[in-house]
Amino acid sequence: MKSRIEETMKRHDKGYNCAQSVACTYCDLAGIDEETMFRLTEGLGAGMGNMEGTCGAVSGACVLAGMKRSSGNLTKPDSKGSTYGLSKEILNEFKSQNGSVICKELKGINTGKALRSCADCIKDAAEITEKVVFDGEFEK
Repeated sequence: MKSRIEETMKRHDKGYNCAQSVACTYCDLAGIDEETMFRLTEGLGAGMGNMEGTCGAVSGACVLAGMKRSSGNLTKPDSKGSTYGLSKEILNEFKSQNGSVICKELKGINTGKALRSCADCIKDAAEITEKVVFDGEFEK
């Protein structure tokens, strides 16, 4: 399958937040429609509100991990460990590439030195999503 990394940027250019840009690009592969994914991930942008938390692009990738891995078993939740492992892999890879997963650190709010732009965070999270969540199904 052809990479969708540039599709994430088109969504961001339209005004989608970082989480929406990543999660909505791959929502069809996770079995959810774009409007629902858009609404679900709206609160995850700007580091979950004003840059204090986890980068929205990474959060969007982790939402996709849950959609892809969760068994959806409401009676006996049995897939958390697998999903947590996938999310941890996403976070570790992103942090290794960028030095942090925290939005305000990535933007250099306290230091005045940005580690990564939003656009680059989105691209990195999308690349990691394609590799980790979708098991390398994408071509570069």
